[in-house]
Amino acid sequence: MSRCATKNIHPWRRRQGFRVGISRQPVGSAACRYEGVLTTVSWLEVIVLGLVQGLTEFLPISSSGHLRIVAEVFFEKDAGAAFTAVTQLGTEAAVVIYFAKDIWNLFITWCRGFVDAEVRRTFDYRMAWLVIIGTIPIGVLGLLFEDAIKEPARNLWLVSSMLVIFGIVLGLAERFGPQRRDYDSLTVKDGIILGFAQAMALIPGVSRSGGTITAGLAIGLKRAVAVRYSFLLAIPAVVASGLFSLGDVTAGDSGVSTAQMVVATLVAFVVGYAIIAWLLKFVERHSVYVFVWYRIVLGLMLLGALSLGWISAT
Repeated sequence: MSRCATKNIHPWRRRQGFRVGISRQPVGSAACRYEGVLTTVSWLEVIVLGLVQGLTEFLPISSSGHLRIVAEVFFEKDAGAAFTAVTQLGTEAAVVIYFAKDIWNLFITWCRGFVDAEVRRTFDYRMAWLVIIGTIPIGVLGLLFEDAIKEPARNLWLVSSMLVIFGIVLGLAERFGPQRRDYDSLTVKDGIILGFAQAMALIPGVSRSGGTITAGLAIGLKRAVAVRYSFLLAIPAVVASGLFSLGDVTAGDSGVSTAQMVVATLVAFVVGYAIIAWLLKFVERHSVYVFVWYRIVLGLMLLGALSLGWISAT
């Protein structure tokens, strides 16, 4: 199990009073201390991370990567994969409400399709199955690599590298993807491809929406189609992940109180709802190059800070 340990702190951070002590308690434990100060999550951190989650969940820039970066740079500790998963419940609630009519139609059509052959030939019935099929890869891989996702994969060297690499890949998909295919052209093969693309987001820094949008553009989907399908595809996977992680953040040694978790989730919900409406309009009129350059610049800045020892990778 990971332990609290002394970090190499850059001189300018020492002058600001960033001093780290040693404890033999697990990271995140109420007994894990910085020079005698409990490393529980503060209310400021909860609100800031809730805002970050809401702002970044639907943009192709990696919400989990941003939560990891902000937590380390400004609060000198990782709030944890469980915290990330549960705050995502807030942003996914925003998706459910925003697309409530679409989701209800898909569900009802899917149920009716079991007894009505005519319904099975409709677009909504096929789309419902595409969402189910696309959810399977991230569900299976998430369970298989649960331990790696919670700790090793959150290393900032990996996060920053993924920001740069997949930023470039997203740019190439935007540049060379034909972007001619509409909703009615989606196939089971597309659902599988986009499902595995979404599963890459298990690595912080890749981005769930970034992976699915990139894959969608690469197989010729229109930008707005790829983004909308990305929203629908995320719902079952993220909700399941958040519910599965509730036990971790409500445990006595998590460092996060139930009240703090509720506030962070609500903040993520409100901000996330506004971002959905903005992003859907944005991608209809603009390319995704602004996100490509943002990812590359942020990733390179982070790599530079890590190389100079200004921040810790773990």
